[in-house]
Amino acid sequence: GYQRRVHGQIAEARIQSTVCGPESFTPDHKPLVGPSPEVRGFYLCCGFNSAGIMLSGGVAEQLTEWILDGSPSLDVYGYDINRFHPDLTDRSDWIDSRSLEAYAKNYATVFPNDQPLAGRNLRVDPMHADMVQAGCFFQERHGYERPGYFLQSSQAEKVDTAPRPFDYYGYHGHEAHTDYLYKDLLAGELTFGWPRSHAQVAAEVSACRNAVAVFNMSYFGKFLLEGKDAKAAVDWLCTADAGNKPEGSCTYTQMLNSRGRIECDLTVTRLAADSATGNPRFYVAAGGSSASHDFQHILSVLEAEKFDCTLTDVSAEFGMLSVQGPNSRALLNELSDADLTNETFPFSTAQYITVAGHSMLALRLTFVGELGWELHIPKDACRDVYAALMEKGAPYGVANAGYYAIDTLSSEKGYKHWHEDVTRADTPLEAGMAWVCKLKSDVQFLGRAALEVQQKAGLKRRLACFTLTNPVPLSGLEVLYRDGTPVGHLCRVAFGHSLGQSIAYSYVRHPEGGKVDLAYLRAGSYEIEVAGEMHPATYEAKTLFDASNARVKGDYSSLSSQAFVVNAPALEQPEVSVPELALTTVTAAAATAAAQH
Repeated sequence: GYQRRVHGQIAEARIQSTVCGPESFTPDHKPLVGPSPEVRGFYLCCGFNSAGIMLSGGVAEQLTEWILDGSPSLDVYGYDINRFHPDLTDRSDWIDSRSLEAYAKNYATVFPNDQPLAGRNLRVDPMHADMVQAGCFFQERHGYERPGYFLQSSQAEKVDTAPRPFDYYGYHGHEAHTDYLYKDLLAGELTFGWPRSHAQVAAEVSACRNAVAVFNMSYFGKFLLEGKDAKAAVDWLCTADAGNKPEGSCTYTQMLNSRGRIECDLTVTRLAADSATGNPRFYVAAGGSSASHDFQHILSVLEAEKFDCTLTDVSAEFGMLSVQGPNSRALLNELSDADLTNETFPFSTAQYITVAGHSMLALRLTFVGELGWELHIPKDACRDVYAALMEKGAPYGVANAGYYAIDTLSSEKGYKHWHEDVTRADTPLEAGMAWVCKLKSDVQFLGRAALEVQQKAGLKRRLACFTLTNPVPLSGLEVLYRDGTPVGHLCRVAFGHSLGQSIAYSYVRHPEGGKVDLAYLRAGSYEIEVAGEMHPATYEAKTLFDASNARVKGDYSSLSSQAFVVNAPALEQPEVSVPELALTTVTAAAATAAAQH
């Protein structure tokens, strides 16, 4: 009866009026929501791309929480205005072309590795031309062209892999590009199966695990925090005890909101105090994709707490090359007189050193689980340093490597990616990151009260790692089952080339709302649904690769002269026109050099 009444009312309803007018569209087809980066206290809620009726209720709820409580209860970073860098939002040509492309692709299949073709090459580092010459396939992140992976060929310098000016796909009076290598390479990535780059990424992983890899990470955000209250600000902002460590200390930390949710995931290095004033100084390095968000979060806290200090974005002043692998120390010794031994330059410390005749800040850190250094290089010296690393690194098996390789290497180590396995919806306790929280000290920090409440009550969700023995391509958001019942979805996925296994991370919930502890995780039998098929999964309680961190400490005593095996499943590759490409190989001689150094 109810259905008949409703259907009858709909059938009798008449169209009272129609409205035909302009609609607002954004460069990524998502709304603009949240606090303005230009004016404190001013909030945006616009740009709904004809989806306002569908999104209005949820967005209004989250925006209300944002205004009243200082942060939303859900992860709405995808809608946050700070997802765009100011260099982009100041350019109408970028906004116009990217908005048109996003609109045109509104109903297109969303592939995991898809890239825009509009608005490219707007933010590039000083080594961009060198990356093109090396056969780099670029990913666009935050408007920045960062290396995804590298083609390897004797004719690499003759191959133009860079994105071209947007051709509007041949419409709107534009002529479509022909012989467009970047677009052809991108076609090989548009799949839910194994992408064309899969075997090449395995080779880059092999170079890092066996010899030495150079990662161009220049798109990282780099901030200088200094002033009278800089230490007090670091104490309040950081979950880890970065403020009380000596000069030259590097601290991996997270920053939270008042709910105890993770706003930032970054490193803080204590520099020498200002020579004139004696005020403390800190150098903050943040992932490039979230750099604008991280800067605004820090700045908003400084202003809210009235800390007497300044935050300066120096990202454009420095490039960043991360030199990682068993041969990283030996390679740097060829170019620097600095003492890079464990005793003089231990892990999680920083020093100013000279490399290839140029002074720079070197941080002994890793995001791939190997011995290595991050070189923060003045922009005018970047090309010289990169060229020297590649020239002197040849006997050590040096190879370029990109973010595809970083994704698999870091997944094998369990290192976190902000906005993948740690987001605004997650707390450090849920993410297994209590070790970066100074909860055992008496130092207060933003979000501590919320963590203490959660710690006492127990966790209702917990991040867990799973492996699939049979190689299965994963895309993210697949459903995780425990004993036949859905308990979560995959938030981060990768293929572990060093392990020969697919890796998945998911926040596991109790189906009845109960507590989730380690015993609960261990007791379950797990499956992951991939494209309608169930695949057995194994819960992994320990770090998958080098759980003792021996390699991070520079201990390769167990590394044999035979190259560490990496795995790439047999693939059915899509046909892509690429001239004379050959995969990188790591020779036994390079592996022997790793064992010797």
